[in-house]
Amino acid sequence: MKTSKALIAHLAMFGACAGWGLMSPVGKDAMLHGFDGITMVSFRVAGACLLFWIASLFAPKEQVPWRDRLMFIGAALMGLLFNQCCFTIGLSITSPINASIVTTSMPIFAMILAALILREPITGKKALGVLMGCSGALILILSSAAHADARVGDIRGDLLCLFAQFSFALYLSLFNPLIKRYNVFTVNKYMFSWATLMLLPLSSYHVYGVISQPIPLLTWIEVGYVVVCGTFFCYILTMIGQRTLRPTVVSVYNYVQPIVAVAASLIMGISTMKLTHVLAVVLVFSGVWLVVKSKSRKDIEEERQEKKNV
Repeated sequence: MKTSKALIAHLAMFGACAGWGLMSPVGKDAMLHGFDGITMVSFRVAGACLLFWIASLFAPKEQVPWRDRLMFIGAALMGLLFNQCCFTIGLSITSPINASIVTTSMPIFAMILAALILREPITGKKALGVLMGCSGALILILSSAAHADARVGDIRGDLLCLFAQFSFALYLSLFNPLIKRYNVFTVNKYMFSWATLMLLPLSSYHVYGVISQPIPLLTWIEVGYVVVCGTFFCYILTMIGQRTLRPTVVSVYNYVQPIVAVAASLIMGISTMKLTHVLAVVLVFSGVWLVVKSKSRKDIEEERQEKKNV
């Protein structure tokens, strides 16, 4: 029974990260043929909001006090609005390869914020991991600044995607107790509702101007993938994996995203792979691995307690 539960969790995490990896080139292609970043993120937020409300009708009902409902405003800002807006708009500017590589830096931001907010210790291994990850990101940004070709990358898009990871890491550090109190459908129903209410009044006029123009059928199919698979299903699959797997194991699956994104981008011909990309991948992956494998405050305290008992 435990083996089958673990297998389901592993398959769920692989499916979620593969889905997100494919979302970068698919979303980029849609934004090259009719959509733009603001329109894409508006469809993504509003579409997922509708899907989570429909799904919540079939999920266990939970009572959410008004205090928590209002706290979901902050969670929606950090975990959805800033994260998705910056990533999607950044993706519309830079290459999907750069965007997917930058995505793997999130555990490093999580480690830094955990040290500042949760007082988690920064070990030598963590510090080295942060240095390597930052070096990889810096190589990407500098190589993007040296090229005018969006198929290689764009420094503005790279920085927006980088801020998206910082925003999501901040969301995890500040609102982790809140999101653990409720099931996936309750959490996302309220978060996507608040995000929709904040975003659509600002973007609806622009969105109407974009979709009133002729848009190819393939683009609509790609947008549908981003909303249904890349957002709705991937969020559900991630929650399934997180309930069973340790955080370190979950973080390792983050490596699937750039692998899928790079392969799909090269096949679709919307990006080119350079030596600097390979070097950045090695540095970022190695840095994240060191951060993930280093000991947490809980691990250190447990080791001290064991030594005292001995």
